[in-house]
Amino acid sequence: MNDMKDVFRKAGYKGIKAGFAAASVQSAPDTGKLLNPQQGEGIPQDYVARAEQVITGLRKTMGNNYKNFTTTKIRNILSMVNQIYNDVLMEQSETLSPDIQSQIKYLKVRLVYECGREPRVIKPFVSEAGLLSIITEIGDSRKKFIEFSRYMEALVAYHRFYGGE
Repeated sequence: MNDMKDVFRKAGYKGIKAGFAAASVQSAPDTGKLLNPQQGEGIPQDYVARAEQVITGLRKTMGNNYKNFTTTKIRNILSMVNQIYNDVLMEQSETLSPDIQSQIKYLKVRLVYECGREPRVIKPFVSEAGLLSIITEIGDSRKKFIEFSRYMEALVAYHRFYGGE
């Protein structure tokens, strides 16, 4: 349990309690954006345009660190999303099963862990894209998860389009 608390703290979160409760608002030093998984932003209406905006913004704000933001790193995140997506497609219900909801929560923990491992590369990406708040808002909604997975695909596509290594 203490290991996970350390991961959350390293990723810039404070106030982690048992059960990995929501973090307090924290400024991301690399982007100046607020990290708050309960912002309520959700998936943007035009997620394709937002994905392009996120990637072009990161190219500017990250400077030389952008070259370290490789396609492999972003595709690892997409791979986790795609594994869950395949399970979601198998279910016919509009609400996600507790097992899939658990997988989505684990995805969030993995994102926070990756932010801690790569604070100059992954953390600005997760923050700018609003991934933690979007994952929080998925809840048990099949539709929201499918929209989230499409948003992730758009982020990967624009990263590659704009010269991601």
